[in-house]
Amino acid sequence: MSPRGTTWLLHAAKAWAWLSGRQYVTPDEVKAVAKPCLRHRVMVRPELELEGTTADAVLDGLLATVPTPR
Repeated sequence: MSPRGTTWLLHAAKAWAWLSGRQYVTPDEVKAVAKPCLRHRVMVRPELELEGTTADAVLDGLLATVPTPR
């Protein structure tokens, strides 16, 4: 992801946190906005698309492997 993309992901997470009534961002906010912010950047190979794989499924798999900081 580009530096600008990362910055806008952070802005989206901050907005989501604010809408949730918090003044700070948690990992849950980042994960909540990750798919809408990143889905257009994921290119699924055509053979995987034929099998039903979507950009959202790829992002779900990646987000599931990222441990939440304590």
